[in-house]
Amino acid sequence: MEIRIQALHFDAAERLRSFIEKKVSKLEKYSDGITDAEVILKVIKPEVANNKEASVRLNVKNGEFFANKVADSFEEAVDLSVEALEKQLVKFKEKSQAK
Repeated sequence: MEIRIQALHFDAAERLRSFIEKKVSKLEKYSDGITDAEVILKVIKPEVANNKEASVRLNVKNGEFFANKVADSFEEAVDLSVEALEKQLVKFKEKSQAK
């Protein structure tokens, strides 16, 4: 799976990039049809608590999944997005098997 990380209006540290790659790559165990993932990081103005936004889009063979979360840190926002995508992938897999 190819993982693209885009940080809008700032440079993401290498530590943050490796954290994101590690978290997002864990989604492969829920579906082997994931072709690539796109992660967009954005700081919401004005500078207040909960101003870090992470959007994660997964492209799969027959569609796409998307999660967008806001939190105090990018790590937390990515964590929440990955959790939401896990639920979506599990639900999608259950529906597919029910057919």
